[in-house]
Amino acid sequence: MKTYFIIIAFAVLIWEAKAQGIDPVPPTPPNNAVPIDGGISGLIAVGLAYGAKKLHDRRKKL
Repeated sequence: MKTYFIIIAFAVLIWEAKAQGIDPVPPTPPNNAVPIDGGISGLIAVGLAYGAKKLHDRRKKL
């Protein structure tokens, strides 16, 4: 009788351990950081260059 109790207790412990499982590692949040300063600075530089070219072309036409 004692042997059956040990076997059943062992089986229940193993079943409980498998039922709980291991907690998965939480995923890291995606890095959605966009360098706004670099992008805006680039757009301003392109806009200034385009405006300077248009101004140069207009003065050259006159």
